[in-house]
Amino acid sequence: MDTKESKTPEEEKEHVMDVQDPEHFAENSEPQRQPEAKKPAGGMHKLLPLIIIGVGILVVALLLFGVAD
Repeated sequence: MDTKESKTPEEEKEHVMDVQDPEHFAENSEPQRQPEAKKPAGGMHKLLPLIIIGVGILVVALLLFGVAD
């Protein structure tokens, strides 16, 4: 037995429109003035390339010196 609630095409359309409707914020909301938005990014984005290069050098060294055999 199907326990799903059946909807008319009009109800289905209304439901889809309600789901697609964006969230409304307060009229005086100014997200661009929030302190989090003005803060520069942390230093982790600079560390990632160094980690990738280090792992690459390690892999090449292991392959060249035959330690990985």
